[in-house]
Amino acid sequence: MPAERKNRRWLIEPYLGYGTATRLVLPGRVLKDKGVIESSKLDSKWRNLRNTFRRFATGEVAGARIRARFNDIEATGVSDGEGYFRIEIELAGVTLTGVWHSVELELHPPGDAHPVVATATGEVLVPPPGARFGVISDVDDTVVTTNVTSTLKMLTTVLFSNAHVRTPFEGIAGFYQALHQGLSGVEGNPIFYVSNGPWNFYGLLVEFFKLNRIPLGPLFLRDFGPQLLFAPKTAHGGHKLLQIGRILQAYEHLPFILIGDSGERDPEIYAEVVRQHPQRIRAIYIRSVDQRPGRLAGIAKLADEVKKTSTQFVLAPDSAFAAAHAAGEGLIASSALALIGADKRL
Repeated sequence: MPAERKNRRWLIEPYLGYGTATRLVLPGRVLKDKGVIESSKLDSKWRNLRNTFRRFATGEVAGARIRARFNDIEATGVSDGEGYFRIEIELAGVTLTGVWHSVELELHPPGDAHPVVATATGEVLVPPPGARFGVISDVDDTVVTTNVTSTLKMLTTVLFSNAHVRTPFEGIAGFYQALHQGLSGVEGNPIFYVSNGPWNFYGLLVEFFKLNRIPLGPLFLRDFGPQLLFAPKTAHGGHKLLQIGRILQAYEHLPFILIGDSGERDPEIYAEVVRQHPQRIRAIYIRSVDQRPGRLAGIAKLADEVKKTSTQFVLAPDSAFAAAHAAGEGLIASSALALIGADKRL
């Protein structure tokens, strides 16, 4: 191995993948390890700021070869200019059992024919046969408080906090658990998270979900750069529409529930999803975080348009309100409402 590579620490960052009975899709990124420090609820704001800086000061590795192995099936991928890769594994003659499936990964650096310099294990979600619907959720100001409507508050939250001190909305963990479990309690309905946030926060979000008992699911985030920082808000819908379309295509047999907030353009994006994919969306739940009269009037107009289809459009003040509607529609068990109410009082 060349001397200049001896002190480099290469790593594979696999993202939670998704799949079906015939194909597994595993995305990820190849980076130089910047040594993000494990967080705790006692960390100072300056320690959190240092970790935030390290998450964004990434050293991308382009042209690396990643070998994936699931059972006896192998597939390879190559990282692009920003270090991202996406590997698809075709499952010919394989019978899957369970929901989460482990894929072993090996990293071969650019220009090297054989050496393995890092390994990792990726996890891929395959919804069980008993799933009745899927859920696609926004993250910022839908699951976790981010204050995206206030630039100063948002920057303060993002720069100086960590997964232990970020605040989930009241009742959200109980509501998402109930949706995941479904009416019978054992459906295993999959949840996908589609956000305009950067991939740099992937690890923080996964840690946040685990700490707050929010069901894990594949995340669909964005590359950090000028196209993310300086794009107008109206341009952010393209990413979400693309990723939601991919999810709907992958699971053509499932209807879906869309969950977002009124702080940005989730109502407009989800209404467009209904236009593009009629009969696929069972319900839309929008957390009402923007109380301006003009915004409320605009959402009411969108709701009227959507309600002409078979899709329910609900503008909800909180998780308990949305959950009560979901129980009335037979999406979750009525017994779950008490747990969601208890979660709200924590």
